[in-house]
Amino acid sequence: MPIVIKAGDSPEEVLTVLAPVMHYFGATPSPQDATRFAPFIEPSRAFTAREDGAAVGGCASFPLELTVPGGVVRAAGLTIVGVLPTHRRRGVLRGMMRAQLDDVRRRNEPVATLWASEDTIYGQFGYGMASVSGDIDLAKSAVAFAQPIRSRGAFRILGEAEALAPLAEVYERVRLAQPGMIARGAEWWRNRRLADPENRRQGAGELNRVLLTLDGRPSGYALYRLRPQFEAGNSVGDLRVIEAIGATPEATREIWRFVLDVDWVARVKAFLLPVDHPLFFLLARPREMNFRVHDGLWIRLVDLPAAFAARRMGDAAPVVIEVTDAFCPWNAGRWQISGAGAERTSADAELDCDITSLGSVYLGGFSFRRLVRAGRVMELCEGAAERADTLFPADLAPWCPEIF
Repeated sequence: MPIVIKAGDSPEEVLTVLAPVMHYFGATPSPQDATRFAPFIEPSRAFTAREDGAAVGGCASFPLELTVPGGVVRAAGLTIVGVLPTHRRRGVLRGMMRAQLDDVRRRNEPVATLWASEDTIYGQFGYGMASVSGDIDLAKSAVAFAQPIRSRGAFRILGEAEALAPLAEVYERVRLAQPGMIARGAEWWRNRRLADPENRRQGAGELNRVLLTLDGRPSGYALYRLRPQFEAGNSVGDLRVIEAIGATPEATREIWRFVLDVDWVARVKAFLLPVDHPLFFLLARPREMNFRVHDGLWIRLVDLPAAFAARRMGDAAPVVIEVTDAFCPWNAGRWQISGAGAERTSADAELDCDITSLGSVYLGGFSFRRLVRAGRVMELCEGAAERADTLFPADLAPWCPEIF
């Protein structure tokens, strides 16, 4: 039977799209799973691959506002991508990616982004690794700061409903300046960050929501779970930081001092931290974090002029780049990149690269010179990579604190 890929036309379609990817989590979609997706994905953004009426693959995208260096851009956040193992190697994923990226283009979203379940999949569709994240596993015996601080803030554990407004205020102060972060509306906070259904706990306890107030203003917060465990009367359990954010350097120091000082745990674990996290210099023994780096956001540029217009470009002489884009050929060709953005040109190319490389440099997480050294960009004119890096300034390592 032929496989037909079609956009959804009802809210129930989102649950259908979830089914193939949930197969790999050993479950079928539940109403609790649906609350993480259905309120934010209109049916026409959800694509199902069907054979003889049965769903064999699916994918969808969130409409996002993504912070980029110096601005924000409308983006499609690809999610819940899956193909049943019975239908591997039959072009189902390629067909869904085709439908999804064509849909993104129709919606005038210049950028698509995702978290990759496997790092070998999405480069073939033009996504480039654009950031890296880190996880830590820190023994309580190594939580001392190099320079002890005296806390002057007030801390309070909040209920789910009362946490929304102050935590969202702190997040928004950080989000507007941090490349890689996404805007969160009230429903996103309620359903995806503050809700605490049993199936999200993964063996740990209930979600704790702690607010830090400095000078009467919400300035930091921590979301964490405790996993209690005891041996011979001693704690061998851990505290799992889901998100800990400070709106100022002082608030960051204070919220992490609070988290690291929670009693009755043997270890503190945290996930999806930025690679330039202050903990490297806050901790007296930073190597004890066991900081493990892995890929973070992947970026796919769908509309080059619009994507470059959304971010701050540097002050340097223009550079001409020959771009290869087999999957979205409207991007292919020769582009002059300057402080004003991107425009077509017939001038001689100075750099030659695939669209994935432009995705990698877009948020400022990687440089053209680094990609030249790795053989992912070809420098055709001496000094062109250095000039291109000047055109893509970034003050902070890109960071997204949640997987969508």
